[in-house]
Amino acid sequence: MSNLIIPEGYKPILNLRETELAIKQIKDFFELNLSSELHLRRVTAPLFVLKGTGINDDLAGNERAVNFPIKDMQEQKAEIVHSLAKWKRLTLADLQIENGFGIYTDMNAIRADEDMDNIHSIYVDQWDWERVISAEDRKISFLKEIVTNIYDSIRRTEYMAYEIYPKLIPQLPKNIYFIHSEELLQKYPDLTPKEREHKIAKEYGAVFIMGIGDKLSNGEAHDVRSPDYDDWTSLSESPYSGLNGDIIVWNQVLNQSLELSSMGIRVNKESLIKQLQLTDKEERKELYFHQRLLNDELPLSIGGGIGQSRLCMFLLRKAHVGEVQSSIWPNEMKESCYNAGIPLLI
Repeated sequence: MSNLIIPEGYKPILNLRETELAIKQIKDFFELNLSSELHLRRVTAPLFVLKGTGINDDLAGNERAVNFPIKDMQEQKAEIVHSLAKWKRLTLADLQIENGFGIYTDMNAIRADEDMDNIHSIYVDQWDWERVISAEDRKISFLKEIVTNIYDSIRRTEYMAYEIYPKLIPQLPKNIYFIHSEELLQKYPDLTPKEREHKIAKEYGAVFIMGIGDKLSNGEAHDVRSPDYDDWTSLSESPYSGLNGDIIVWNQVLNQSLELSSMGIRVNKESLIKQLQLTDKEERKELYFHQRLLNDELPLSIGGGIGQSRLCMFLLRKAHVGEVQSSIWPNEMKESCYNAGIPLLI
């Protein structure tokens, strides 16, 4: 609760009925734009996967997955997904998706260990997407091209919302700014990673911070990344490591940065083995997902997740993610929001 931000004088631009309609308009419009920009087809996604297969996303590695036994499968346990980072790559292979094309889906997750505040909920909804690439595409310039396509879709969606609701004045700059996490550290050496994100996002309005997961010159990673989906160790067109990153914008309502997407070029066999070694997770090589990758049964790919509620929150100028999604919140938070005129959805 100490992390809850109450913007001074906050008043929602749209009422509850307008908000519910706008959420649908934003999601429909952005989804079509994303699909067109990246050549993606929609697929159906699981809410849960079997435990012990290596398919579920491990996030930072210490979050507990919600799990339950299945009566008709000898009490074998299933886990509610954290994300679909690895499932999507399996699906690319199973559907035999061609190079240059991909898939997207609605990903719904429960993250029971999340610290709840204005932008974090135990319920997570994303557009999870994945696209087949060639070996020649495993480079920074291609990553930047895809990021730019996604950012252009976000800007078009912002303008669409403005056309329907003129009080939602566009805020995003024309171009997104690219910077590596090591460059960001050198620029602001006395700040924490989150403070560096706030600083650079406020300066440029929209940034893509690259190379998240590997240790920087100060011996610390900008943020933690699982070792078996994004490639955060390979070098390409840069003295710095990493073929991944986060799309971050400046949130004027909360006066802080807001991550909208985490994405990257995925590990190949070499970077998977290296990253498992660096994180002392070599035992994962025996899991189903990892075996298929190591046996050349999965395509090279790029992919990521784009927060649905976060995008709606940002574009509708909301102060709390609970204004655009139904979830569970601590009573103290609900009371504070009510007193501040922040209407959380039931």
